[in-house]
Amino acid sequence: MTVRWPDLASLELLLLVAEQGSLGKAAKLHGITQASASRRLDTLERELGVPLLHRSTTGSRLSPQGQVVVDWARATLAAANDLLTGVQALRGRTDARVRVAASMTVAEYLMPGWLVALRRVLPDVEVGLRVVNSGEVCRMATDGEIDAGFIESPVVPRELTSWPVAEDRLVVVVAPGHPWARRGEPLRGEPLRGESPRGEPLSRADLAATPLVVREPGSGTRYALDRLLTGPDVAPPILELSSNAAVKVAVETGVAPAVLSHLAVAAELRDGRLIEVPVTDLDLRRPLFAVWRARTRLTGPAAELVRLARTAAHGAPRP
Repeated sequence: MTVRWPDLASLELLLLVAEQGSLGKAAKLHGITQASASRRLDTLERELGVPLLHRSTTGSRLSPQGQVVVDWARATLAAANDLLTGVQALRGRTDARVRVAASMTVAEYLMPGWLVALRRVLPDVEVGLRVVNSGEVCRMATDGEIDAGFIESPVVPRELTSWPVAEDRLVVVVAPGHPWARRGEPLRGEPLRGESPRGEPLSRADLAATPLVVREPGSGTRYALDRLLTGPDVAPPILELSSNAAVKVAVETGVAPAVLSHLAVAAELRDGRLIEVPVTDLDLRRPLFAVWRARTRLTGPAAELVRLARTAAHGAPRP
């Protein structure tokens, strides 16, 4: 089935109708005639299959369905704005006023919001964003190729200054059909022969002995996992992949469990495509750091970006 996405400009027009209380005022702010605005919303109604406006000789007002669509449209347009801001940073010139690199998890799930916040404070700033793994971010910062970087690795090279900007949590995830998916459930009777015990969370020993789907060496998530699981009892990975998306697909298809950032799997956990497995004897929290060259004072847009990242997390002071 082919999905036809609604036109974002039409959704924006609908929001203006809600805010201004008038189709004419919304059309004027949108830079089009009232007749064009009416036709555009007629098309949107046909595409969505619900009435959005009550039209009368005294004007147009939102229908009950239109009110609901407006609430959803706000989140959609905010996400679209994050997307455009992030893409603009990705295509930023090498001589951009602030050169930034971020590890993949940070770039996917946190950086768009930080860049939108930076644009509000410094509307003319140009950002050049590189998306690489944490090891490469550290190398670029050490070599002076970027003004600031953001990493997931719990250990920062001595050649760099670091500042914690947020906290993340690693989670063990499995497909819904995996035996571990029942770990942590309330215990109801004795388990059957060969069945994983319900009510009993996973132990470090269980996790260490199991071949996992993991990120590639150099990834902050992989580095954090390797520090948690050390020793001769650790099974080698069953598969190494270079992105969170690839790891999630492998887990969903039943290849093996994985340990990933909660940021990366939050949507899949909500939808039930992945199941989080509780672990008893491991602290899976980890800090996320901003990094830059040692003995270098962070100033200008780079310092503002780090400040905004910290403020978004917990209102921490300027580095």
